[in-house]
Amino acid sequence: MADKQVSLPAKLINGGIAGLIGVTCVFPIDLAKTRLQNQQNGSRLYSSLSGCLLKTIRSEGYFGMYRGAAVNLTLVTPEKAIKLAANDFFREMLSRDGQKLTLLKEMLAGCGAGTCQVIVTTPMEMLKIQLQDAGRIEAQRKSMPQAVSSTPPSTVAKEIKRPQTAIQISRELLRSKGIAGLYKGLGATLARDVPFSIIYFPLFANLNKLGQKNPDTNAPFYVSFLAGCIAGSTAAVAVNPCDVIKTRLQSLQRGAHEDTYSGIMDCIRKILRNEGPAAFLKGAYCRALVIAPLFGIAQVIYFLGVGEVILDFLPHGQHD
Repeated sequence: MADKQVSLPAKLINGGIAGLIGVTCVFPIDLAKTRLQNQQNGSRLYSSLSGCLLKTIRSEGYFGMYRGAAVNLTLVTPEKAIKLAANDFFREMLSRDGQKLTLLKEMLAGCGAGTCQVIVTTPMEMLKIQLQDAGRIEAQRKSMPQAVSSTPPSTVAKEIKRPQTAIQISRELLRSKGIAGLYKGLGATLARDVPFSIIYFPLFANLNKLGQKNPDTNAPFYVSFLAGCIAGSTAAVAVNPCDVIKTRLQSLQRGAHEDTYSGIMDCIRKILRNEGPAAFLKGAYCRALVIAPLFGIAQVIYFLGVGEVILDFLPHGQHD
């Protein structure tokens, strides 16, 4: 795609709209991914994506598939806006010498974007995971009423018996842990999102170029969509082990006989010892199914220039 000059407000609007549409479409699959990743040996309730969604609908109703969607929809706009705008910013900075962006520079731009986004991503994921996994914990307790967890839950988990809202969880975390409570799992989030962006953005840019008839024209929207899907799913599967670790570390509540973790290395050791290497691929296909359309939609919105159209309707000077 030709490098067109797009204002920062337009980039933020594009990223925000793309995030809202994408999350709404794929959230049930994301919920299944969280539940599949969190269940450990001896506490398996779900054997597949479809089985998880069917059991969720039966026990929690249709809207049970959207537990945690509110916090995700609230924070995905700044998250996606930061991610997409930061990548463009770093690409522009690294190409100011007039030379074509090398693969290394594209990877550096992606690294910068991934690093910036965790400011919003970490608390968003922290709150979302508690809400998404609450149904699994409750279902396990009902099926094993006499079961007692093999390890004591954290103080916060004791206080939040049945998390109902993101606000309630936020208040308890801030009261007991301070701001650090909302940023639990920051290191694992960085370990996931930085490599993801390093893989995703250069791969997308190069795949998208294949659809350009000449350097001065944009690739057709379907090329941007397919490029976003392929690059997103590839990057998602590549970093899935980090996503499993992040999900486990950020979960405040555990089912009966499920391990708790003190950090990234402790989590890796216990997963390898108790579940084997294959556990790091739990939810990988779900994550690919989430990320592919999410980023496909994002890139279509971004490159169609929806933000620019919206800003054109505003009185001149309001978006300078």
